[in-house]
Amino acid sequence: MLAKIYRQEKTAMQSGKARINSWVLEFEKKIPPKINPFMGYISSKDAYQQVKLLFNSCEQAENYARAQGINYFIVPTQESMPQRISYQENFSYNRIEPWTH
Repeated sequence: MLAKIYRQEKTAMQSGKARINSWVLEFEKKIPPKINPFMGYISSKDAYQQVKLLFNSCEQAENYARAQGINYFIVPTQESMPQRISYQENFSYNRIEPWTH
């Protein structure tokens, strides 16, 4: 069993920063999904791919994986730096695209 541990990202529907500090332990897919020809459903015999475990820190997720004997890898996180610009920047002469109405 191989699992990946990653920090939960903010979704496109979130404007705040709630629930983005949690870490997720998610199992990799072992068996590819199979399409049911009669109904068109997608199914799999691998139930582990549906499991997502949430932890408060990366260390907690690592400790859990070690205790359960799960092989894991950690996906590094990238912190985004917000660009702070003022309203005045919209009318700057050094803009890449000229401001027009």
